[in-house]
Amino acid sequence: MSVRVESGGRLHFGFLNLSLSHDRLYGSLGVALDQPRVAVEAEPADALRCDHERAREHAERACELLDVPGAAISVCGELPPHVGLGSGTQLALAVLSAVARAHGRDADVREFAPELGRGGRSGVGVATFEAGGFVLDAGHPTGLFTTEAPARGEWAVPPVAARHRIPDDWRFLLVVPDADTGKNGSDEDESMRSAVEAADPGLADRISGVVTRRVLPALASGDVAAFGAAVAEVGRLNGAWYADEQGGVYRPPVGCIVDALAGSPAVSGAGQSSWGPAVYGVTDADRADAALAAGREALDAAGVGGDVRVVAPRNEGARVAESGQGKA
Repeated sequence: MSVRVESGGRLHFGFLNLSLSHDRLYGSLGVALDQPRVAVEAEPADALRCDHERAREHAERACELLDVPGAAISVCGELPPHVGLGSGTQLALAVLSAVARAHGRDADVREFAPELGRGGRSGVGVATFEAGGFVLDAGHPTGLFTTEAPARGEWAVPPVAARHRIPDDWRFLLVVPDADTGKNGSDEDESMRSAVEAADPGLADRISGVVTRRVLPALASGDVAAFGAAVAEVGRLNGAWYADEQGGVYRPPVGCIVDALAGSPAVSGAGQSSWGPAVYGVTDADRADAALAAGREALDAAGVGGDVRVVAPRNEGARVAESGQGKA
């Protein structure tokens, strides 16, 4: 049996809390995107065959966890790594799902994600892979996640506290400048540790107020302008926690791009996704062309090149398609 698994990227707007003074740590919010996508194909095999370096590591672990002999794996599409679109989690879960289904099994990605090193802080990537939409996760008990995260596999993915369907006519401007990739691996761990140790607990209260009084009501009422302004404010407040680690509220050159987008009537709110350098802008189908032009102008204003696109939200989880008996 040949299996193909496809999933879109995600935007990460920020965390609810980084202070050890509160009962729960992290708690994140974000949305699923229909583009760009990761696509993985797999067939059962008696050994592992995979030429894609990052996918191979996930495939080896998947075969071990599922107790299967191997699989022939091809990566047919992928998200740009370490730019703030969730490439690592989407690839890991797509590989796991493809290997499982190739062997006629269903794998609970939420159960296996910690064993793949995913979902340690944010649960948005796992939740969007599962069912898409807007996600707010509940974070972790602070007693479990202090400045040192538990070892791989010794945590549960944060539960979904709220999920909303994103209105079909909403769109998201993506501006990915030609810049150094965002923090990942040990560098990310060190920066998060420093941010948590120094986090102002008062910011968490302000962010929670924005989420409950502005973000969630805007989703429920379908108010794209209010939603854009609210998630942009969440991002700005989060940036105060990270300023010492990334060189400001936004990492360069994101600040210049966000400032340029803020003056465009085609964009209702803009910010940095995760560690960047990806910048998002909230818009809708009627303003998509104007938003695209604004994104290009923002890159010019920042003096950098990059990729600009307008994408639809994704209100479903990963797609799995099976076909035939596979290749000989």
